[in-house]
Amino acid sequence: MSAFDLSGRVALVTGGNGGIGLGMARGLAKAGASLVVAARDARKSAAAKAELEALGAPCEILDVDVADEVACRAMPELARAKFGRLDVLVNNAGVARGGRPQSLSMADWNLVLQTNLTAAMVASQAAYPIFKGQGGGKIINIGSMYAIFGAPFVPAYAASKGGVIQLTKSLAAAWAVDNIQVNAILPGWITTEMTAGAKGSETFNAAIVERTPAGRWGEPEDFEGPAVFLSSAASDFVTGHSLAVDGGFSIQG
Repeated sequence: MSAFDLSGRVALVTGGNGGIGLGMARGLAKAGASLVVAARDARKSAAAKAELEALGAPCEILDVDVADEVACRAMPELARAKFGRLDVLVNNAGVARGGRPQSLSMADWNLVLQTNLTAAMVASQAAYPIFKGQGGGKIINIGSMYAIFGAPFVPAYAASKGGVIQLTKSLAAAWAVDNIQVNAILPGWITTEMTAGAKGSETFNAAIVERTPAGRWGEPEDFEGPAVFLSSAASDFVTGHSLAVDGGFSIQG
């Protein structure tokens, strides 16, 4: 199983202090990686750092809002400086704003696109020379089921995540020659702070469970294995792929 060993590798996870981001960071830590967690909430980041270090992983924190283009562009080099190298970039940080298309404000539209899509491009651009100089690297972008389905109540979120899929394919095609693999993970309905309201609705919760062949909501720990695979040598010939981690939700007609 040495192909999955991440010992000596360094991973930067945006939004890695909670939810899916922390779930992926746990998996990377267990596989031997050192972690750099970039997020806005200092209290949550400190708790994540303590948890990851308890798993035996060296962990550093960056206080970054990825919607700030200047701070986002500086982030990969700051992460590299923490441990002397950078091998994996996980573009996970994201936001959602509700509202029908006809009432969605341009401020909300711009914030969602900047955070979910533009930041992934900016961070990837900044990581590229680091990866190329080291002979390769891995980028994991986090999409959504709403990259596949229409979303009348969160159109900006759906548009941003659809863009993430196409960005993933484009970067993968451009950078394969540099031994940089770029893939995406598409979460289904996962138990996180962002979905707490939906899961708390008895009717909505029942509908999700019924629609999902696995018969349950996903949990952050369901992302440990996929994150390790896409960060490791085991996926060196996998690029431009979007991996659904959704309990089968997206295969139902």
